[in-house]
This record gives sequence, C-alpha cells and structure tokens, in this order.
Amino acid sequence: MAASSQSSVELGSNEVKDYICNACEDQNIVETSADFYCKQCERFYCGNCIHLHGKLFAKHNSIGRVDIDKWPVSKKVVDFIQTCDVHKEHKIDQFCNLHKQLCCPQCVSDQHSQCSKVTQISELTNTQPSGLEGLSVELEIVLGEIKTLQISQKASIQSLQKTYKEHSAVMIEQMRGNLNTYIDECDNNSVGTSGGNEQYLKEEICRNVVSIVNEFDNITAKELNEMKDEVISIKGSVTSSIHKCTSLHNDLSQFHEIVQKIGDNKQLCLIASIKCKHIIQQALTLLGKSGKALIVQSNTKHNVRIPSDKDVCIMRGICVLPDGQVLIVDSNNQKVKLLNQQYQVVSHWDVNARPVDICLITPSEVAVAVNTSKIHEVQFITVNQGKLVPGRKFQLQHECTGIAHHYGDLFVTSGKELYKYTLNGKLICRLYEQHGSANWTLNKCAVSPTGDRLYIITSHWQNKLLTLARDGTHLATYTDPALWRPVGLHVTPAGQVLVCGYWPPTVLQVGWEGQSKLTTLATEEDGVMGPRSVCYSSTTSSIIVGQWRDNNILVFRVE
Repeated sequence: MAASSQSSVELGSNEVKDYICNACEDQNIVETSADFYCKQCERFYCGNCIHLHGKLFAKHNSIGRVDIDKWPVSKKVVDFIQTCDVHKEHKIDQFCNLHKQLCCPQCVSDQHSQCSKVTQISELTNTQPSGLEGLSVELEIVLGEIKTLQISQKASIQSLQKTYKEHSAVMIEQMRGNLNTYIDECDNNSVGTSGGNEQYLKEEICRNVVSIVNEFDNITAKELNEMKDEVISIKGSVTSSIHKCTSLHNDLSQFHEIVQKIGDNKQLCLIASIKCKHIIQQALTLLGKSGKALIVQSNTKHNVRIPSDKDVCIMRGICVLPDGQVLIVDSNNQKVKLLNQQYQVVSHWDVNARPVDICLITPSEVAVAVNTSKIHEVQFITVNQGKLVPGRKFQLQHECTGIAHHYGDLFVTSGKELYKYTLNGKLICRLYEQHGSANWTLNKCAVSPTGDRLYIITSHWQNKLLTLARDGTHLATYTDPALWRPVGLHVTPAGQVLVCGYWPPTVLQVGWEGQSKLTTLATEEDGVMGPRSVCYSSTTSSIIVGQWRDNNILVFRVE
C-alpha cells in the first residue's frame, strides 16, 4: 500500500485536511485536501485531480469521503500509534505481560529485560482480540464526563472569587457599623456638655475612632489577607486540574478519531486498544472513578503521645498535606498534632475545646471542627515552617461532628444534617437530613475528588455508608456486618472510599459508587483495635489509621 499522506495539522484537529492530494503533492502545489481515494492506485486525489484520474483510469474504483472509513489509515496515524510514548525514536513492537505495558526495544532493555514474559505484538494478535469494539462509546462517555468536570471547575473558581468579595464587603460593613454605633453613643453622651468637657469628648472620640480603625487594620485586614491567600491557592489547584482535564480531553479526542478510522490492521488495532484503555484509565482516575483495589504490603506502628498530654490519645481525625506531613486531631487531649514524614510529632496546637475532625483546605492550611455542648466552630490552622499557626474561625449554630472540603465548599455534619458552607462561614444550604431517628446518627462526611459525590457514615444502630449527589440527592446505601458503628471515612485522590468499622475493628475499601466492597484492608489481626479515623497519603502510598484510646497510629503501606 502506498504511504497515505496526511497534512501537517495535528491529529484530533477539526481541520478537514487530514489527507492531502498526492497528485498536487507530486506537482509541488500547495497542500490540497483529498476528497477521494483510489484503491487500485493506492493514492489520494482532490476534486480537480479525480476528474483527470477518471479519464485515464475509467475502471478504477474511487472512494469518496462519505465512505472515509474504507480509506487506509494515514501515515501520521500509524506513526502516532506505533511510536513509543517514552522513547519517541523507537516503535512499539512488544508487550510485557507482567507490567501490562507496551514496549519498544529500548523499554525492554531498560526496564523489562528480567520480566518473565515479554511477547511480540505480532504474536499477540493471533491470541488476543484488539478490544476496539465498544471503545468508541466508552470514549464518548468519558469525554462527556471530562467536559462536565471542566465546567464544574470553572464554576468553582467563580464561586471562590464571589466568596472573597462578599467577605470583604461584610468586614468593611462591620467596621462601618462599629463606627456608627460609637458615634451614636457619643451623640447621646454629649448632651449638656460644654467648654473643657466638650474638648475632652472630642479628643476621646478621635482616640476611639483611631482604635476602631486600627483594630480593623490589625485583625480584619489580616483575616482578609488570609482568605485571599486561600482563594489564590485553591484557584491554582483548580486551574492545574483544568489543565490536566484539557490534556486528557485532547488525548481522548485523538483516540476517538483513531478508533473511527484505524481499519483492520490487527497490530495497529491491538496497540491502539491498549493505549486507548490506558488513557481511559487515567481519565477515570482524574474523575475519581478508580476501580483499583488497594493491596496492603506492610504495616508499622508509631507513637504520637507527647509529654504535655494528660490522657491517652483519641484520634478522631487525620489529614495529610501534599508534602507528606500529617496532622491528627487528638480529641482526648484537645490538641492538633503535626507529624513529619517519619510520623514523629514536631509541633502541636492546644484547642480551646474538643476537636472532632479535620480537613485539607490548601497545601498548607486545614480546617478543624470543634464541638462541645456549648462550642460549635470551625478553626483554620496554617502549617508554617513546621509550626501550627491558628487563623480565623467562625461559629456554627448547630452541632459539628464531621467536616470535608472541596474547592471552597465546606461540608459539615451536625449529627442529623449535612450542611454546605462557604469558606467565610456563610451557610449555603442544608443538603441532607436524616429523618425518623435520634440525633448523632450522621457521623463523618467526605467528598469525591470531583465534588460530584458526597459520602456520609451513619453511626450506632444504622451502620450505613450513604452516597449523595452534589445537590444532596440520595444515590446509594451500603451496609456490611463489618461496619458496625462506622467511625472513620476518607476518599483518596483516585476516588477510593475508605471506611472504618469500630467493631469488629475493620478498615474497608468501598467502590466509588458506594454500593459494594472492593476489599478488606485491615482487621484486628493487623493490629486494628477500635479505629476512629483513616486517611490516605499519596506521598508515601500509605493508609494511616487513628484509634480509640491508643497512643499509636497504624500505617499500612499499599500499592
């Protein structure tokens, strides 16, 4: 077959000139889009050249663009499929069955020379189906979901900016209110004053006005700067995610186009199928729909008690920063503790009441849920050079049992309801309410990486994992004998749902749909005794478990 000629436009472009006229090309005429393919000549022709071709070769069978699926695969498509993603100068010709990876000769030499089974692609085509069937539909679905995610992420940025502007306006209005209140009081007190008293009153007014303005500068301005930094950090994270979505969307679009026109070349079909499925898996991971079950490789135990602790630790919340540092909520000792990557306590902060949960806001900031019979609040803490620095906080008008965050939205469980707040403490709505049961049934909450699913564990006699849509609509319920009194809940960046059952002591992984168990990760035999919290560290590929009345955290290395 003659090498089919393709124009210089990138694969996946909407341009028509994906094939160019060979006859025009022979005459050094500017690139002209091909409209026909001659099977006998194995050449492409534009509308003008096909007429001359028809006069010379009346019996040749020319195929128009309406039957483009019958055209041969273009050289650029062939090169794109066969080129190794790592070593661009080499062509893929083998497959490692152990690592499930396509390989070029350099890949085999560098990484797979000791692998037990590396097979030639030409041999695989006789035993393994290409798998292209159904891929087109799957690609269309994933492309749609990626696009929806991008729209949602852009809306998150707009919401963040709106929250900051609203908070600024509220702070300034509060200062004006304080000034007006004070001036009104001065007017009332000035009645009947004269002479020296009047002069003294003016001086006193000036001093107090300056004091109010200084308080705004020192406290409110600091709070506004803190929130501004949060918005910038979260916006950067969202923007980075949007770029990843765009890149994957382009890759998926390319393969969607390739699947339509790849033809019946078995080797190309097989390579394209494997590459395509790899890209789809990357997209599913970004969408928080990873179906991969974690496998525990080893586990260790680390003591986190410090000299100032007055009682044994109860770790009701765990949060891991992107740099691998770990924060744990020790409710029994009313502390938030900072651990380094070796799980050693390097700093702590004494909370004014009982902390019950914690969630990540930015790469260096967390929000802590604090709850007693009289105090219900959210406290922000920044990690700065190995120290915990408290920031602003806001009060809640209800109990607070759990907290989660996603791109500027705070989700708080009250024991019976799930609420949605902005970062400045503004109540957006009540997303979910547990009817027909006593208080303290909705224990902890978590949110999927894309924010489209919310998870809640119900404690005591209900023993359920609930999955909700973004708007609070109930999607699924999962129950399991091992989830009696579920107390710990976490969602990994890939969307893997981790749940702890208090008794029997168990750590489970549930599918992202919230409908079925994928695997049991740890039990009493692995040292789990009364787990209270769980979190995944991407830095160390580990699951960290905090327990009830135990000075040790458990760390399970997984793959």
